[in-house]
Amino acid sequence: MSNSQCASLNDQLIEKSGLSHAERKYDLEDRLIAFAVAIIDLVEGIPQTRAGNHIVGQLVRSGTSPAPNYGESLSAESRNDFIHKMKVAFKELRETRVWLKIILRKGLSDERATVERSLCECEELIRVFGKSISTATSGNKREIRHRPTSPNT
Repeated sequence: MSNSQCASLNDQLIEKSGLSHAERKYDLEDRLIAFAVAIIDLVEGIPQTRAGNHIVGQLVRSGTSPAPNYGESLSAESRNDFIHKMKVAFKELRETRVWLKIILRKGLSDERATVERSLCECEELIRVFGKSISTATSGNKREIRHRPTSPNT
């Protein structure tokens, strides 16, 4: 799916979430909560077959956990703790992406557009978390340089 298609689908998700574009763009916690709610709504339409039940259980766990994991990262005790919690949320988003692709490929949902919107949002969140982790990690690798103090100062 192209970026422009995702942008269009995500505009629809913004309307459904009740958040303004600015709120959605800058309040990551609210955005993750809206994503979790969208996942919960999506799984309600998956058939209750053996495969459907398995996928629903996995998707509910992976699709709703990034929001609380991100919330925990906001009160991290150190940069390394923050990075760890962000990586947990990142891994859950990547798992969610796979489950959404399986649902699309198998045709498990009659709401294909809803699954595609959720997949696009998931892709965007993965990029946000990937960049945040990269930025936080690069901060850990920076060498701290102290200015030598001169004996005259």
